[in-house]
Amino acid sequence: MRAFTKDDLINFLPKFDTFVGIDSDGCVFDTMETKQKDHFHPAIIRHWGLEAIEPQARAAAEFTYLYSTFRGLNRFLGLCKTFELLNDWPEARDRAALPDPASLREYCDSGMPLSNATIQAEAERTGDKLLADAYQWSVDLNLDIDQNMPDPPPFRGAVNALRRIHETSDAIVISQTQAVALLKDWYRDDLAKYVSVIAGPELGSKIDHFTMAAVDRYPAKSILMMGDAPGDLATALAIGCCFYPINPGHEVDSWTRFMDEAHALFLAGNFSDEYQNKLIREFKALLPETPPWK
Repeated sequence: MRAFTKDDLINFLPKFDTFVGIDSDGCVFDTMETKQKDHFHPAIIRHWGLEAIEPQARAAAEFTYLYSTFRGLNRFLGLCKTFELLNDWPEARDRAALPDPASLREYCDSGMPLSNATIQAEAERTGDKLLADAYQWSVDLNLDIDQNMPDPPPFRGAVNALRRIHETSDAIVISQTQAVALLKDWYRDDLAKYVSVIAGPELGSKIDHFTMAAVDRYPAKSILMMGDAPGDLATALAIGCCFYPINPGHEVDSWTRFMDEAHALFLAGNFSDEYQNKLIREFKALLPETPPWK
């Protein structure tokens, strides 16, 4: 199992005229519900002693990580947003001692890659307890997922689509899932052979991944971002490339439409603004910005 570095992105050599960046969790692999509800969210409650507000803590975490415009955030950004929501929710704030997420927000907005290595370094540099706690939470979470989470299956249709993409375009994984889990998923079922690089947060943001590997090597409309979260759409908009959503709750249908319709349009250069906007409207309608308790 090979780990990848920034040099693999910086020195990427095109073989095709088109480039596809593919998200992992919730896009190729059916991981999101199990990983979040059975591992991420219980670990937040356990690590910060939030048992007295477990319903609110779960609701805030589920909204952040799964059912809102924040879906797909880096784990530390998601943790920060969860704490911010809880601090703004009187029913939670009045019943539990909640951490002040200010230092975590500062770290998340720093521009550095958001990973175990950088948050550990910042915790040691600043002596900040919340950063140290978040680092330990993340380490424990990785261990729990590695030891106790069932192997996530690919969504039906995803493997055939990866095979076809591999035959027609340069492709890499562009994810904010930590490499320890990301590499395990892609190598377990021999899916790594369909991509040239597997990039996680250790190699930067998704925009960083595209910038290093693709932006100056392909025309913008010859680059496609495939993902299930608003951050994937934001990445595509930032670099001006095409975006194909794997719609949350409709993943199999999304892969079917990609195979039957979208992939051919992309390869032919016919991924029009009208078609793109239709996909984006459908995608945005599934992920609200305001939590239901507001």
